[in-house]
Amino acid sequence: MSDPVVQRYRAARRDRDLALLEGFHALKHALRFGAELLEAVSSDPDELDRLAADLAPDLAGTLAARTAAVSEQVLAELVPHAPRTGVVAIARRPAVDVAAVLGDQRQAPVVLLEDPRTMGNMGACVRVAAAADAAAVLTTGSNDPWHPEALRGAAGLHFALPVSRLDSLPVGDRPLLAIDPEGEMLGESELDPRAILAFGTERYGLSAELLERADARLAIPMREGVSSLNLATAVSAVLFSRLL
Repeated sequence: MSDPVVQRYRAARRDRDLALLEGFHALKHALRFGAELLEAVSSDPDELDRLAADLAPDLAGTLAARTAAVSEQVLAELVPHAPRTGVVAIARRPAVDVAAVLGDQRQAPVVLLEDPRTMGNMGACVRVAAAADAAAVLTTGSNDPWHPEALRGAAGLHFALPVSRLDSLPVGDRPLLAIDPEGEMLGESELDPRAILAFGTERYGLSAELLERADARLAIPMREGVSSLNLATAVSAVLFSRLL
């Protein structure tokens, strides 16, 4: 019979109510932004406090007491790639009220990823959006933006802003801006601070339905001959252009 710890962590990977945090930085960010931590295990709990003292003084002296010790062998069975920092944790996913997110009057844009395909890219987009203080990251399509690979790509920053999957395109008073190569060049007009910024896949771009609904299209200036940007790079370019 499998170790009960291994069983719990493998089950958590498939549970849509839970978030699997792999590595110190994911755990650090989750705790820093108010995650409800259910459990954490480490092959060296004392090392967590040493890492916190160097990298997250706000958490120093608190992590070892919240973490159970497991062997390196058990840790390696919990996730496909055991983190070098030797810690894995389970937290509860926060509920997201999409209507409240869209109705929020704060001057911050919403990032909309239409049918993103790569989990790591989704996570990188969340990380960028959190750094740029976006209002939320919303996705369409079948992929779960809280998948463990996306959480790893975001270094746990899903807890820093609302992140949710939608069944259909959002409706509200925010203008919908499509990031599209055929649009007006970014920088030639001011971005609405509450816009929904829609990004498509690197290969196929945005759907005809979204482009038809968009209030405007914006293009990222690029050198001739370069056909596209990595999704997270495109999100970064647009979000940080508004802060310059």
